[in-house]
Amino acid sequence: EIQAAFESLPQGRTPTAIDWQILSGLWKDDLDERIRQLSLLRDRLTGCIGCGCLSVESCPLRNPGDRLGKEGPGARLLQAES
Repeated sequence: EIQAAFESLPQGRTPTAIDWQILSGLWKDDLDERIRQLSLLRDRLTGCIGCGCLSVESCPLRNPGDRLGKEGPGARLLQAES
């Protein structure tokens, strides 16, 4: 991803502030989404995240019988909000 982004910069001259602004604008939405997902993970890591382990006290309340497992692997309660 990084290489492809840098390849979008002009060749044969030093990038201008506008070139960098365009490049950073392309990354902004993706970075904001990654930050949102990591913040969600940080804030919910000690509770049930729907991963199927059923080892946290809140799991039976949030994911009874691992019903979220039918939706696929991974932390379903985190993925559902993307």
